[in-house]
Amino acid sequence: MKRKQNAPRQGKRQKDRHERSEVRPKKYLGQHFLKDVSIAARIAETLQLTQTSNVLEIGPGTGVLTEFLLQRPIVLIAVELDRESVEYLHTRFMPQLPEAERKRFLEVVEADFLKMPLEPLFSGQAFAITGNFPYNISTQIVFRLLEHRDRIPEFSGMFQKEVAERICSAPGSKVYGILSVLVQAFYRAEYCFTVPPEVFNPPPAVSSGVLHLARREHWQLSFDEKVFFHVVKAAFNQRRKTLRNSLKSLNLSENLKEDTIFGKRPEQLSVLEFITLSQRISDDAL
Repeated sequence: MKRKQNAPRQGKRQKDRHERSEVRPKKYLGQHFLKDVSIAARIAETLQLTQTSNVLEIGPGTGVLTEFLLQRPIVLIAVELDRESVEYLHTRFMPQLPEAERKRFLEVVEADFLKMPLEPLFSGQAFAITGNFPYNISTQIVFRLLEHRDRIPEFSGMFQKEVAERICSAPGSKVYGILSVLVQAFYRAEYCFTVPPEVFNPPPAVSSGVLHLARREHWQLSFDEKVFFHVVKAAFNQRRKTLRNSLKSLNLSENLKEDTIFGKRPEQLSVLEFITLSQRISDDAL
C-alpha cells in the first residue's frame, strides 16, 4: 500500500467524517473518542516497525488513529468490541481499498482483546500493538502484552497519564511499582507526550499519556519467571515494609535473609536488582 502524501488535508477530511459519525461513545465500554487528528498522527508515528510490519490496533472506535496507521506500509488488524463501531469502520475504510487488498492490509475484528486468542493472528508472525486504550482495561492489556512478549517486539499507545507515568517511572519514584518493574524487565519504556482531556469526546476527567515500549534484546529470564512476578508483586503489595517483612511468605533461608538487600524497601531496588534477587530466591528454594 502506498503511503498517502497529503496528511494535513487528509486529517481535515478525517475530522469532518468523525464529526458526522453517528457512532456515540459508550460509557460502559470506557470509550473516549479522540478528535484531534494531529495527536492521532503522532501516536501512529511512535511505532518504529523495525522488526515487524504487522500491527494490532486495540479499540479503534471511529478510526481516527486507524486512518494514520493505514498511511504506513503495514498489515493492520483492528480489534473492536463495540458492534456499532465495527460497522462504521467497515463502511468507512473498506471502500477505500481495492477489493483484492482489503484483507491484505486491513481486517476489522469484533472481539474482546482480553479474551480473544492471539495465536492465530498474523499467521503466528510477530506483531506490534497500538491504540487509544480504554482506561478501565489498560493495565490488563499490559499484562497480556507481557504474557505474549515473544511475539510482540513493540508496543505504543495512550493510557491514563498516571498509568503511563507509572510504567515508565524509575526507582525511587513514588509511582514506581509492580507495572514499572515487570514491564521494564522486558521492554525499554519511554514516555512520549501528554494529551489533554479536551481533545476527546467525551472529555475524560484526567489527562492521558502516550508511551512506547521496545522489547529488550534479552527478554527471557534464566529462571522460572513465575518467581520473578511473585517476588515483585509481594514486595510492592506491602511497599512500606522492608523486603525482609514483605517477602516473609516465601520461607527464605536464614542465610539468604542476612543479605543487606532485605533491609531495603521495594522502591529502592532497580529492575536489575529485582531480577537478581528473584534468581537468588529461586536458587534458594532448590
